[in-house]
Amino acid sequence: MWLYNFGLLLYVWAIRLVAPRHRKAHLWLEGRKDLFRRMRETIDPAARIVWIHVASLGEFEQGRPIIEQLRKSHPEYKILLTFFSPSGYEIRKDYKGADYIFYLPLDTPRNARRFLDAAHPDVAIFVKYEYWLNLLRELRRRKVRTYVVSAIFRRNSVFFRPYGGLWRQALESFDVMFVQNEESKKLLATLGFDNVLVAGDTRFDRVAEIARAAKHVDIVERFKGEDRLFVAGSTWGPDEELLIRLMNDNPDVKFVIAPHEMDETRIARLIAETRGGALRYTQCTSRTGYGTRQLLILDTVGLLSSVYSYATWSYIGGGFGVGIHNTLEAATFGLPIAFGPNYQKFKEARDLVTLGAARSVTSYEELRSWFIPLRDNEEFLQKTSRIAKDYTTRHQGATNIIVKTIFPQ
Repeated sequence: MWLYNFGLLLYVWAIRLVAPRHRKAHLWLEGRKDLFRRMRETIDPAARIVWIHVASLGEFEQGRPIIEQLRKSHPEYKILLTFFSPSGYEIRKDYKGADYIFYLPLDTPRNARRFLDAAHPDVAIFVKYEYWLNLLRELRRRKVRTYVVSAIFRRNSVFFRPYGGLWRQALESFDVMFVQNEESKKLLATLGFDNVLVAGDTRFDRVAEIARAAKHVDIVERFKGEDRLFVAGSTWGPDEELLIRLMNDNPDVKFVIAPHEMDETRIARLIAETRGGALRYTQCTSRTGYGTRQLLILDTVGLLSSVYSYATWSYIGGGFGVGIHNTLEAATFGLPIAFGPNYQKFKEARDLVTLGAARSVTSYEELRSWFIPLRDNEEFLQKTSRIAKDYTTRHQGATNIIVKTIFPQ
C-alpha cells in the first residue's frame, strides 16, 4: 500500500506541474479545492445516500440508467454522483438526476475517511472500474454495501497477475460484482469469487432511451432533404482522411461529420477538401440555404445521438488511435457501422463485426468496399440494419437486474 499511496502523490505532483499550461489538469485541481467543506455544507446529514462513482463521461452514460431508475423506484434515497475526470464532471456537473455532484478526492487513507464521513452512503456503486484501494478498504471497514456494475475483466488485467494481490483484495469489498459477460464471471471464479452476477451492460438500456428520446434537429433535416445521409461520429484526423475521399467519390450522398475535438485546423481542412461544399452547424440559421452542399460539420456537443436517427450509414472514429468511440448509439438506430482497426477491447464492437453489422477498415479501399454494397443493394442494407438493431434490443435489461438485486422489494 505504501507504494500505491506514494504513486498517488507523484500523480498529484505531476498534475500540479502541468496545470498552468494544461486546462484539464487545472480543472482537476480547482474542482477539488475545499471539497470536503463543500460536501459537509451541501449534503444533508440525515439523508439516506446512494453514492455512484464514475470515471468520466462514458461511465456516466453507463451509470445514468441506474440513477434514473432509482429516482423512480426508490425516491427515499438521495443520489450522490462523483467523477474522477474533468471531461465528465465539467459536462455533467448540472445533471438534474443527481442530488449532489462532486469530484472524487485523491484516494489517500485520510481522504477516504473524510470523504465517507461527509458522504455517509448507505450504498456505494462503482461503474465499470475505478478500483480505489483506500476507499474500498474504508467502505469494507464501515460495512457499507458496495457494488461494481457493468464490469468487465480480462485475463491480462492486474487482478490475475502475480503482483496483483492488493487488487484482488480490493475485490473483496464488493457485495456483488455485476459483470457484462460469462468470461468475466469465469475469470473471477478462478480467484475464488462466487458473488458475481452476469447482468450485461447498462449502456444498452441507455442507448434505447436515447433512441426513444431522439430530438428533432431541424438543421440536419433540412440539410438532408430527400437525400440519404452518412453520419460519422467522434472522428479524428486519420478517420477524416478516409471520409473526405468517400465524400468526394459519392457526390449524391450527404454527410454529417462530428469531430471528437473542435480542432479548427481539421475543420478548415474538411471545408477546403470537400468538393461538394461544406457548412458548419453553428453557423447555420433558419435562413440558411443548403443547396447542393454535401457536408455538414457538427461543431457542437449533445446532438450526435439524435443526428444518427436521420442516417442510413455510420462511421465511428477513434479506431486509428487509442480505440473507437461509442458504437451502440449508432447501432440502436439500426445503422451499418464502419470503424478503424483498434476496436478489439470493445465487446460490442467485436460482436457487431462477428454478426456482420459492422466492419473494421484499415484503408480507404476497405472503407469503399464496405460502403458500395450497402449503398447499391437495398436488400443487403435492410438486412444489415436489422442485425444492428436486433443486437441492441436483445441485450437490454441490465439496469433492472442490478436495481432489483441491490434494492429487493
